[in-house]
Amino acid sequence: SVQVWSDYLNVHLHPKSVYVIRQYMHDGDCGCLEAFGQGESLLQDPGCVEELEDRLHFYVEECDYLQGFQVLCDLHNGFSGVGAKVTELLYDEYSGKGILTWGLTPVMSSGGDSNGWISPPPRQDSQKNFYRLMNTALGIVHLSSHSSLFCPLSLSGSLGIK
Repeated sequence: SVQVWSDYLNVHLHPKSVYVIRQYMHDGDCGCLEAFGQGESLLQDPGCVEELEDRLHFYVEECDYLQGFQVLCDLHNGFSGVGAKVTELLYDEYSGKGILTWGLTPVMSSGGDSNGWISPPPRQDSQKNFYRLMNTALGIVHLSSHSSLFCPLSLSGSLGIK
């Protein structure tokens, strides 16, 4: 049965390479991860950081010669905060290694939101645009300060902002 986009994924991922944020799942307690601060606060929890470090060390120990990391991160939503904390952790823990960070943003359709749905009322739409703008700005600042190279990546020239 298909419930989310990743159910279509044909590649079998190692269980240590996937970390599910339970409270922000489709049927989770908190709903949408839409603000930079929400994502950043996820990695304030010592249990979450410990789990992330364990998974990271699992792969680092398998490397013969670790040269660096590539981080792909959404900029327009709360995952920019998660990415900022992850790059900070990598920067602090592996200071001599390169960190190439890709900041990803969606293409905004003119008739709806980023998923192609019918646009919400104007007030709600302007609030979403404000969140996108703040998340993108905060994400760029924080991700670039802890990365060897930061590259925003989008199919539109507006970084996903209307």
